[in-house]
Amino acid sequence: MTAAKKLPPEFAADHQARSGPDLPRARTAEARVASAARTAYINARLLDPASGLDAPGALLTEGAEIADLGPGLFADGVPEGIETVDCGAHCLAPGLVDMRVQLREPGEEHKETIMTAGRAAAAGGVTTMVCLPNTTPVIDDAALVEFVIARGRKAGGANVYPYAAVTQGLEGKRMTEMGLLHAAGAVAFTDGTKAVADALVMRRALSYASTFDLLIVQHPEEPSLAAGGHMNEGEMSTRLGLVGIPAAAEVIMIERDIRLVELTGARYHVAHISTAEGVDAVRRAKARGLPVTCDTAPHYFGLNETAVGEYRTFAKLSPPLRAERDRQAIVEGIKDGAIDAIASDHAPQDQESKRLPFAQAAPGIIGLETLLPLILELHHNGHLTLADLVRRVTSAPADLLGLEGGALRKGGPADLVLFDPDRPWKIDAKRFLSKSKNSPFDGRPVQGQALRTAVGGRTVFVRED
Repeated sequence: MTAAKKLPPEFAADHQARSGPDLPRARTAEARVASAARTAYINARLLDPASGLDAPGALLTEGAEIADLGPGLFADGVPEGIETVDCGAHCLAPGLVDMRVQLREPGEEHKETIMTAGRAAAAGGVTTMVCLPNTTPVIDDAALVEFVIARGRKAGGANVYPYAAVTQGLEGKRMTEMGLLHAAGAVAFTDGTKAVADALVMRRALSYASTFDLLIVQHPEEPSLAAGGHMNEGEMSTRLGLVGIPAAAEVIMIERDIRLVELTGARYHVAHISTAEGVDAVRRAKARGLPVTCDTAPHYFGLNETAVGEYRTFAKLSPPLRAERDRQAIVEGIKDGAIDAIASDHAPQDQESKRLPFAQAAPGIIGLETLLPLILELHHNGHLTLADLVRRVTSAPADLLGLEGGALRKGGPADLVLFDPDRPWKIDAKRFLSKSKNSPFDGRPVQGQALRTAVGGRTVFVRED
């Protein structure tokens, strides 16, 4: 399929002018030298889980990079000519790396765009978004990968990296050209919100991926068991008269794929894990030394199936919200390391998609602006130290995907978030910068908020209130 057929027409010419093997996989050279400006962040609590740093200190950025940092920096004051930001003893950490975001562009810009998602990300302290390939058209060839990278760079907000599809058109039948897609900038491969259901197709994908050390990310749901389901299967689904999705649909898919990992040796990642049995399967695979990892999302440890209430469509998700025992198991999985990372699972839906009978409503919630305060609940409730928690949304996802962000280090990207972990506020969906407002957390009291966000040394958000 040619680029001209697949790219949105207004960007086809731009793609033809820019395309080539030297398209950046990560930060562009022009971004690195875009500015020689220097900024000093003083009176900060430097928090870098990658190096174990958690101490009072200061940090200096120069252009798009971190020039220096440490407890003794600027002990004699900041030299003239350097912009100074007083952090007020709040936490200065690597910007959050959100490894599961649906940007809806191209194809559904009425729900979200790369521009609006970037603004929402900045307000939430997210400096890197990794977007799913389930757009229209599907990100299944190099032209679309390059298009998303170019649009992300043009938007000028958070860094944007695309996943590419495992199978053409997300149809689960024929593999994509993963080598070419990776060369164009795809950081990993997934069929997004669909599972790769055919075991032979998945085996071939894992075999190919193992040859080039690529990561395969799976939506863990056996589709024939989940077909027609709308919420977690159990007493509540029966009472509401809704077809349920059994927890077994998740663990069956995970355990099948783990067997295929044994055959191929490929790196395999389970997305938005939601059940106790699923976490146990991943835990056992890790204990056997298999290259299996997983992430979850705040709704799976912050909510359970009762959030559906009386057919509340904002709580309709895929996978669905599970039973309380599953929610508790997700918390334990994060605590003991069975769950490697936390992502927002940002899935914007417009009112026309949500204000429908529960069975017809689209699944998904937004999460870029609530990721930080919702994960901080795990810290405030005593489950994790602040450093362990921040690692799950910075260095852990960056390492999984081979990204250069997620850490505070000399010469590294100046992607930063300044946040107050204790600041109380109430989530108000009406004030979100995302185009869509579909959040079941609307009205929830939380603690912790991003105060300032910088991407490539450039301030992209400052909280005024």
